[in-house]
Amino acid sequence: MIPVMEFRQFTEQQPAFRVLKPWWDVFTDYLSVIMLMIGVFGCTLQVMQDKIICLPQRTSALSENRSDVDLKSLLHLPPNTSSVPREMKGLKTNLDIQQYSFINQMCYEKALHWYAKYFPYLVLIHTVVFMVCSNFWFKFPGSSSKIEHFISMLVKCFDSPWTTRALSEVSGENPEEKDQKESGISRSNIEASPGEGNLVKTQSLRSIPEKIVVDTPSASALDKKEGEQAKALFEKVKKFRLHVEEGDILYLMYVRQTVFKVFKSLLIIAYNSFLVNRVRNRVGCEAEIQDMTGYKTFECNHTMAHLFSKLSYCYLCLVAVYGLTSLYTSYWLFYRSLKEYSFEYVRQETGISDIPDVKNDFAFMLHMIDQYDPLYSKRFAVFLSEVSENKLKQLNLNHEWTAEKLRQRLQTNTNNRLELQLFMLPGLPDTVFELTELQSLKLEIINNVTIPASVSQLEGLQELSLYRCSLKLHTSATAFLKENLKVLRVKFDDNRELPNWMYCLRTLEELYLVGSLCPDASKNIVLESLREMKCLKTLCLKGNLTKIPQSIVDVSSHLQRLYLHNDGTKLVMLNNLKKMTNLIDLELVRCDLERIPHAIFSLTNLQELDLKENNIRSIEEIVSFQHLRKLTCLKLWYNGIMYIPEHIKKLGSLERLYFSHNKVEILPSHLFLCNKLRYLDLSNNDIRFIPPEIGVLQSLQYFSVTCNKIENLPDELFFCKKLKTLKLGKNSLSILSPKISNLALLTYLELKGNHFELLPQELGCCHALKRSGLIVEEAMFETLPSDVRDQMKAE
Repeated sequence: MIPVMEFRQFTEQQPAFRVLKPWWDVFTDYLSVIMLMIGVFGCTLQVMQDKIICLPQRTSALSENRSDVDLKSLLHLPPNTSSVPREMKGLKTNLDIQQYSFINQMCYEKALHWYAKYFPYLVLIHTVVFMVCSNFWFKFPGSSSKIEHFISMLVKCFDSPWTTRALSEVSGENPEEKDQKESGISRSNIEASPGEGNLVKTQSLRSIPEKIVVDTPSASALDKKEGEQAKALFEKVKKFRLHVEEGDILYLMYVRQTVFKVFKSLLIIAYNSFLVNRVRNRVGCEAEIQDMTGYKTFECNHTMAHLFSKLSYCYLCLVAVYGLTSLYTSYWLFYRSLKEYSFEYVRQETGISDIPDVKNDFAFMLHMIDQYDPLYSKRFAVFLSEVSENKLKQLNLNHEWTAEKLRQRLQTNTNNRLELQLFMLPGLPDTVFELTELQSLKLEIINNVTIPASVSQLEGLQELSLYRCSLKLHTSATAFLKENLKVLRVKFDDNRELPNWMYCLRTLEELYLVGSLCPDASKNIVLESLREMKCLKTLCLKGNLTKIPQSIVDVSSHLQRLYLHNDGTKLVMLNNLKKMTNLIDLELVRCDLERIPHAIFSLTNLQELDLKENNIRSIEEIVSFQHLRKLTCLKLWYNGIMYIPEHIKKLGSLERLYFSHNKVEILPSHLFLCNKLRYLDLSNNDIRFIPPEIGVLQSLQYFSVTCNKIENLPDELFFCKKLKTLKLGKNSLSILSPKISNLALLTYLELKGNHFELLPQELGCCHALKRSGLIVEEAMFETLPSDVRDQMKAE
């Protein structure tokens, strides 16, 4: 006989595909195997046994004559004939075996009904079509690729240790809480109306036992390799979902093959029911072969008729069951909303509330999976949750960034605090909060981060820097930072990166904000009130303000330092400055100011003023600075100032003056009446002459006239014996006075870019000046005596 497995190899699918075969597909597969066996068995009998046996049939006239002769012979028998043995003889046809075979074949072809002849072949063909149709969506390229990817991910998600850990974490609750939750769920199910929600909650999901067994601690342990594998699974699931939810080819293909099986079953039942009676034992045959056999009419016996008749009825019953099953499948396909899948019950049971509902082919495959085992969908849902993904990222992060590795990255920052800097990480490692010695934390380009309550372990944390980070705080963390944080630096591009919790930091002393701050709330970010910051003393804003925000005025009573860097945007309204009477340091950088704002003259406690990179051309208002008796530092650098008015002499308390990068040509002698000057920077101007009154500045320690047009230096310059830094580079000097020997404290001297022919040997009297502090061409340095050179080279 022909083995059935020889046929099944054309219709079988991968063993893994069984998870997408619900009970009705499995049942119809078994029915197909039985029908296949019927077909193969019938075909085997057809091939191995005689199909039909035929005998010639005499004409009626011959039969009557023959009966008369027999009767006469019987009547003339002697009385004692019964006692004599006699040989029985049949009717002689005078046909040989070849003629009989010819007659059988002719009658089989002409007299036997086609249904009786081809019944086993029809069964075999129909069954193979059924089997191919049932498994076609597993073979078609457009659908099989999606199924293979889905099952591959499904098995990996099911077996992943992360799935077990995630479900164990959310199920670790005491029995009393569990009972309360179960009663709450059942109560809500009773009270909920049937029409609630558009998405279907499958019956199979309701059958999932609510109790999840918490695995042993060893099961919850996840090593680095397993964590990376789970991370890759999250990415695959995310991309696969986006791809599969776009279409419904799987659903349509399954629907079409089911409808095809229903109609094919009806067709088979219809024509088989009509033709099954055509399978008979005795078949009359009339063939025009009298010239070859001597006979025209034959009586035939279909040897397989009795068996084929029984097989036909059995086959009809199997097809009827097959059709009813396909009909039920069609009902399931059209009655249920299979293009939408809800994880509502899984969300309630597991506590993972952000598992999204899915649609189209993704939903259909999950419905099919539920018919196999609902646990697959439940464990797969873990990899659809962003909360679960974030927990995994956190775990992988902790594996990668151990406490020892973080300690190696600790550095001391400019504020003399022990600082840890983390750049472009997917999250914030929990191990950070094990560094109890940490004083400053700097985070750059880290999104969707939550600082946990464990931040309270960092008792020494006083400084926090957030550069383009979206950060949230746990309630306990907010309380801790509110009482401990002293310095906060935030650089932001949008509203998400500007933390709302910063407004409640009552102990904050320094706040630095870098980003777009503008009153137009539709386009930029508005700074809310800072009145809760009772200890705020330093505020730095770098953005594009057009006026000083009211929120700054709220802290004017205790604000001491205000830094406004405006990126070239014109700062128009400065009247609010008058209210900040306690300011001691004010910076208005790149505010497109054309004159010194009058509001500044009201700041009687001001000690430092920086007006860098504005468009100031004239500083006649400087006369009003005489009211600022505490002003010690004035920075008017990087402007377009062409002259210095004589009123500058009234700034008697001035100690540092920055006039670099302007267009000053003449230095007024009144400038040097500010006899407390210790720092004077006049570099990058058009100065040609230095007045001899410079000798009055006996406290001068720093003097720079680099990049000017000075040709000579007054001898009085060398009377400033406290000079430590003297910058004379890039001028037109040709002689350096020997009186430079008076500057015994000189440590830095810049002479490069002039027209010196040689350097005076008196430089050797500047014992604090070393070779590294002498900026001059090497050829000029060689003009010094060798002992002076050796003295300077000696460290």
